[in-house]
Amino acid sequence: MINRRQFIIGAITSSAGIVVGGGVIWSRIEPYPLPLTIEQVVVQLNQLMTSSLQTTGAWDLAEIFNHCAQSIEYSMLGYPQLKSPVFQNTIGRIAFASFEAKGKMTHDLAEAIPGAPMLLKAQNSQQAYQRLQQALSAFNAYQGELAPQFAYGYLTKQQYEAAHVMHINNHLSEIAIKQVG
Repeated sequence: MINRRQFIIGAITSSAGIVVGGGVIWSRIEPYPLPLTIEQVVVQLNQLMTSSLQTTGAWDLAEIFNHCAQSIEYSMLGYPQLKSPVFQNTIGRIAFASFEAKGKMTHDLAEAIPGAPMLLKAQNSQQAYQRLQQALSAFNAYQGELAPQFAYGYLTKQQYEAAHVMHINNHLSEIAIKQVG
């Protein structure tokens, strides 16, 4: 059985490691030069969709678009599974503040939203893209109370908009234009 002293030392050591590790990650993220708005990301997506695309990661286009749409939909409906309030108010808050300061996030691009249904491979990427467009439009028009984000906790609409755009931009890093020839 762990005693109180061991627990406190372990908690402090773990927290220090997270802060130092987070600082290293934060310093490696280059700032994002464009505004973090839905309007900006819609323009970016529309430009991208005029090309023949391929993915460079584990997910295909439909999985990426459906995953991003899920995240936006859950911000309005509620996420299926949340991290603990302690996590949200410590690590989650620190992570979001770091990403927000840089205007750019980084995360595991093949990790599903906790508790979300599995993404189906080989679905129609155009339908998944339309779902993402609808989710962005619905979020933009949404006037209700937003659900807590599963890792970051409660966010304002402006913070959520930035989080969604950073999330989409991070996933766009694994989409490339197919080279002809």
